[in-house]
Amino acid sequence: MSAIDNSNPVGFVGLGVMGKSMARNLLKAGLPLTVYNRSSGAAQELLADGAQIAGSPAALAAQSQVIGLCLPDTADVERVLFGPDGLVEGLQPGSVVIDFSTISAPATVGFAATLKARGVDMLDSPVSGGPKGAADGTLSCMIGGDADVLARCMPVFNAVGKTFTHIGENGAGQLCKSCNQLAVFGTMMAVFEALTLARKSGIDPNKVRDALLGGSAQSFVLQNHAKRFLDGQFAPGFRTSLMLKDLRLAHGAARDASSFAPVAALAEQLLAALTNTGRAGLDSTALGQLYAELSGIAP
Repeated sequence: MSAIDNSNPVGFVGLGVMGKSMARNLLKAGLPLTVYNRSSGAAQELLADGAQIAGSPAALAAQSQVIGLCLPDTADVERVLFGPDGLVEGLQPGSVVIDFSTISAPATVGFAATLKARGVDMLDSPVSGGPKGAADGTLSCMIGGDADVLARCMPVFNAVGKTFTHIGENGAGQLCKSCNQLAVFGTMMAVFEALTLARKSGIDPNKVRDALLGGSAQSFVLQNHAKRFLDGQFAPGFRTSLMLKDLRLAHGAARDASSFAPVAALAEQLLAALTNTGRAGLDSTALGQLYAELSGIAP
């Protein structure tokens, strides 16, 4: 397949908070787009923006040379790829699947191998940047797969992101995303522990945050997540249930690699506790509420 341009039909499956914005940016870039989503509301919005709607993943694949996926978990990607009316029933040799989901790295390697045997390439490209990055087209893409395939697909990536790092072979992008989520949530754990210590000691956590922002503790998490917590803004964002899924993937990757991972282990436990206390649907900054409760102060 030659390099993608505005004459090449693109498909997109999964129109959640992230996927809908990414698909809309593909339209803004002038790429002819067909979408599929289990629920019709988001697809109808994109129809109004100029997209076509396919009746199934298979139908979408039959009319697309590049297909983007943005789905919640590994099982969802497997179902869309290989389930009844899945993409594999319509994919043509020479086409490319770009998986923007955050899923299991070993499963990704297997999916890519199965598709390759059918003459279809796959890139795994989990993203970072959240809903705002998706809406603004400034996502950071962590990419696994063949470098030549990536080069051909850059018009698609340029439509949805700003930073593109080719990590390695298939699965490497997913492993990089696990490293990203581990670093982000590990920092959240430390920040909320610090703010809870401030409250427990009778000093203003807002002033502590202001002071920390001026020194070596400054971070994106302290700047953004801590402010959301202190302002009591817990609407996702990035849901606790999804962060739990991501940290389970990170912890599993550490186990597979025999890599010492105490932060990943504790993070998984804390996120499970958040879920079990009815906060699965809240933003993961609700972690600060749990720290407060366990410290005996009002959340």
